Amino acid sequence: MFNALKDRVTSKAARLHCNTLLTRYGTVQELCVDSARQRIEVVCLLEGETAPIAVTVEKYEITDEGGKKFINVAASRCSRPWVQHFLEDHIHGRKFPLPAWAAAVL
Repeated sequence: MFNALKDRVTSKAARLHCNTLLTRYGTVQELCVDSARQRIEVVCLLEGETAPIAVTVEKYEITDEGGKKFINVAASRCSRPWVQHFLEDHIHGRKFPLPAWAAAVL
């Protein structure tokens, strides 16, 4: 029960954070974190697209290096092939620093 509540709060904060980062490209309409399964589901509407795009991070890993936490997307799938290719080429296998609030809950 605590994990479900934590995931809901984290999901809302992550959606707001992502919308701040992605303002130029579109909006995140939904974001759902499932920390127990290490999954993240995102629905976003990108500029120039007529329908929302669904992205599922099927596996992520959190690492701690030098007192800082990072997220690494190990696997994902997307409803648009071009976005899937982008994820594979530029996101998979790279470490991204987590903001302090996210590092504290993930």
